Amino acid sequence: MGHVVLLGDSIFDNIAYVHPDPPVIEQLRRLLPSGWLATLLAVDGAATADVHEQLELLNQDATHLCLSSGGNDALNASGVLAREVRTVAEAADVLAKEQARFRDAYEGLLKVLLHRRKPLIVCTVYDSIPGLGNAERTALAVFNEVILRSAFAAPLAVIDLRLVCDEAGDYSERSPIEPSVRGGAKIVRAISDVVSHHDFTVRGATVYGRLPGRGPFPDQRN
Repeated sequence: MGHVVLLGDSIFDNIAYVHPDPPVIEQLRRLLPSGWLATLLAVDGAATADVHEQLELLNQDATHLCLSSGGNDALNASGVLAREVRTVAEAADVLAKEQARFRDAYEGLLKVLLHRRKPLIVCTVYDSIPGLGNAERTALAVFNEVILRSAFAAPLAVIDLRLVCDEAGDYSERSPIEPSVRGGAKIVRAISDVVSHHDFTVRGATVYGRLPGRGPFPDQRN
């Protein structure tokens, strides 16, 4: 019997954006194999630094940890996109400084999570949000680079939410940056398939995406 614990932000804690329809945690509980448990520790609005508080509530019987973090860090840093600069090089330097701040927070969190010695899955930040501009999508890529590089270095299993939630209907009408019931269903299918089929004993980083009408597929192994 397994016990999956969801850590991070509103990608997992999306009840406020889909109620009365089932949120991610309820969909996951329904989809996991019989006898498996799922616990939600993720909190809507949490940034990477806030996940340390969630870990204080982690039950020792957890068998798998799944982390979705980085979206709120990017949102909190989004004000820099309005900053006036003279050159593209200056703009890149501004983004690099925000990336460095996120890298310190994210790598520090992964170090703590890995110390728990439990199978760990991390998620990228999706970028098919309706109305998202090119500047915002480019900035998200800077944050996703940190997530992917950190995961490859660990190495870890990665669910690339950019490939999972790739349609407008995957996002909530109440708040377009949150997953809808449909998007949540895609996310939990990915989580369920990875915890059920990924070989966590093999040292290597695997990125999982999604094919239409099918579950996640190994996209890249490091």
